[in-house]
Order: sequence, then C-alpha cells, then structure tokens
Amino acid sequence: MSPHHGLELTSETIRRAPKVLLHDHLDGGLRPSTVIDLAARIGHELPAQTPAELAHWFVTAASSGDLVTYLETFAHTVAVMQTREALIRVASECAQDLAADGVVYAEVRFAPELHTEQGLPITTVVEAVLTGFAHGEAMAAQQGHPIVVRALLTAMRHAARSREIAELAVNYRDRGVAGFDIAGAEAGFPPSRHLDAFEYLSRENAHFTIHAGEAFGLKSIWEALSWCGADRLGHGVRLIDDVTVGDDGVVRLGRLAAYIRDTRVPLEMCPTSNVQTGAAPSIDEHPLGLLAQLKFRVTVNTDNRLMSGCSMTSEMTAVANAFGYGWADLQWLTLNAMKSAFLPFDRRLAIIDEVIKPGYAALLAG
Repeated sequence: MSPHHGLELTSETIRRAPKVLLHDHLDGGLRPSTVIDLAARIGHELPAQTPAELAHWFVTAASSGDLVTYLETFAHTVAVMQTREALIRVASECAQDLAADGVVYAEVRFAPELHTEQGLPITTVVEAVLTGFAHGEAMAAQQGHPIVVRALLTAMRHAARSREIAELAVNYRDRGVAGFDIAGAEAGFPPSRHLDAFEYLSRENAHFTIHAGEAFGLKSIWEALSWCGADRLGHGVRLIDDVTVGDDGVVRLGRLAAYIRDTRVPLEMCPTSNVQTGAAPSIDEHPLGLLAQLKFRVTVNTDNRLMSGCSMTSEMTAVANAFGYGWADLQWLTLNAMKSAFLPFDRRLAIIDEVIKPGYAALLAG
C-alpha cells in the first residue's frame, strides 16, 4: 500500500484516471434503455419496463451467489442482439460508455455463436461488432475521450464450436480481434475439453485467455495453464486456495501459485461480479487484496457492467476503499493491465508512456 499523495481519491477523480479493462462482456454491458428499445422492436418480453427498474432487476437477479443462476440473466440481453444493426449499436455504445468512464484501452469479449439465432452468419456477427467498436471509438474521440477497443472472441465451454471460433479469432486478428477466450459454467466443463482449439491458437501464435478459478477451484486454473497454455486467467480468484497464511503471519505459496507469480500470469479479477457469484465473500475479503500485496500480476475489471451495476470507476473506487489504496496503487494495477493486453508491444508502450503515466502524474501532482 502506498502513501497517499495528490488529489483526494473520489469517484470523480478516479473517473478522470486513465484505466485499462481486460475482462468485460459485450452482452453484459448494455444500457438498460437500449435493452428496452431493442426488446420492443422484436416483441421480447422483459421483467421490467423502465431503465431504472430494469437495471435494478439485472443486479438483483445476478446477485444470487451462484454462477449458473447469474448466467441466466443473459437470456434477455442476448435475445436483443440478433441483428447486425443491434450488434453495431450495442458495440458502439459500449465503446462510448467505457471512454466516458475514463477507460483508455479495453478488450471486450463476446461469443459469436450466441448471436446467430435469427440466421446471421457468424462472420457477419464478428464484423458487425468490430464496425460498432470502430464507430464508438470515433464518437468517443470526438467527445474528447479517446479509447482503443479490441475484441476477444469467446467460445462457450459447454458447446462444441471452440475450434471454429478460434479460427475466426485468427482470421480477424489484424482487423480488431485481439484474442480468444472460453466462458460459461466451469463445473463439468474443463478447459482441456477444448484442447484442439488451444493447440491451434498456439501454433498460430495467437493470444488467448481462459475463464478459470471463478466457480471452480485450483484444478481449473492448473488445466488452463499447464494443459491449455493460457496467456491470462479470467478471474483466477480460487488461486487463493493455494496461498496459506500461517498463525505467525508468514505467507506460503503452493507450487501452482508460486509458478503463476514467478511467470507473471495476469489475473483478470472482477471484484463485484465475484461477490455476486459467491466466488468471494465481500470486496473487503476479496483475494485481490492479498494477491496484490504479494505482487501477483493482478488487474481490476468489470466483467458485466449491467449485471453488476458497476463501471471501471466504481470497481477502482471499491478496491481503493477496501484496501486503502492511493494513486500509485491504482497506477500499478492499471500498468499491470496494460502490460498484459493482447496488443502489440509498441502500442502497449505508447499507451503507457503517452497516456497512463502522464494521466496519473497529473493526479499525483494534485
């Protein structure tokens, strides 16, 4: 924990800080008003009729303490994201909303296979989202909030299309797709089921992250790294099960935790979401605090802004309050994320040197 210097940390000053987001789901971040508008056009019935009521419903329904129940809320957002126009709109609004929140670089993930229910070709789904991100970036720049947004293509771990989605990620990697991911219920669907996709990505020198260690324990994390070769871990909260704090206060790392720290594997932690799904008891008791103290490569993320009623500003504010962080700590978390991004090295360095460090220097100077 660093001593506090510079401007007071408040939601408003943290919003001004440059932030980096590595774990955000497109279908978990729609504006409530957009869900209502798009649902009305297709006759999809929603559980609430005003933006405020719908926002409240999503957060309440997602706060079940169970990952599977949490995932059921996506039926409503995915239902309204089945046309090219809807996907472009949602992706554009996503980029603009993140930029307005002070995010300067974001990797936003989505599962193309979930958006083909009305017959959209899977390539059209990907191209629509990329078009939306590019439009949102342009609009954000006009509004004085420049942002770089890249896509991560997600395969569903209970389905059998991971190799196809991995090939899509490689085909579009020079057109706005930064990498690949698998998501969905962990228990019973280990990442090694998709070994074919991960071996293909490795042969193609492509980047990928794997949801692991959220609802399921160390074996999920071990498989993601040792069998599948993940570059990053989506969540990784259960890594704390391999960290022991003795009665004498001495911390001992198990083999897996030590390996992850030694090799600087990035942890895409999502505090509010982890509390909602029961992966962490509270923000104050979130493993992020101890793992950051032990200098694991921890990053802070939103996961699903609609379901968690959160933003990067609120997540950063929450961890700052919980762990007594100052600007230097928030900068460290932000640099961790930017160093871990699936963006070419020179681009990462440029954002660090030209955007992040000057932004925090101004806040530290007061």
